[in-house]
Amino acid sequence: MITFVTDSDKKASIASDILHQLPEWFGLPESTKTYIEDSKELPFWACFEAEKPAGFLALKETSPYTVEIYVMGVLKEKHRSGIGSLLVQECEAYAKEKGYEFLQVKTVQKGHYEEYDRTNAFYERLGFRELECFPTLWDAWNPCQIYVKTVK
Repeated sequence: MITFVTDSDKKASIASDILHQLPEWFGLPESTKTYIEDSKELPFWACFEAEKPAGFLALKETSPYTVEIYVMGVLKEKHRSGIGSLLVQECEAYAKEKGYEFLQVKTVQKGHYEEYDRTNAFYERLGFRELECFPTLWDAWNPCQIYVKTVK
């Protein structure tokens, strides 16, 4: 079940619990800490199974026209179960309701890490398209690929 979460402490708890179980994607402690802290103030959805969080997504406005999937995590054992797709559907509906035109996400460019190749394939299956790659936005070994999708 997907739930819109408003309590800041609950958001931080869910994000922390899930992100710390995904070191292949969230292995940089300082970045993970920032994601957890920032999530407290952002629109936030969580998927619960048997009252336990299995995934979450937080959105961040990047312009009056665009919201970004700022951080998203689904427990590894729940990958390919539909949770990620449901979370993205919920945030797309929110973006449409709020009048945004675009949804974007930043990830590591294809061809660098197997885990991120699967992440890229996930977003492409959902209709996201490559917009631009910034090879050194994060650092040279994590080239930042931006994907976009229209929501209108």
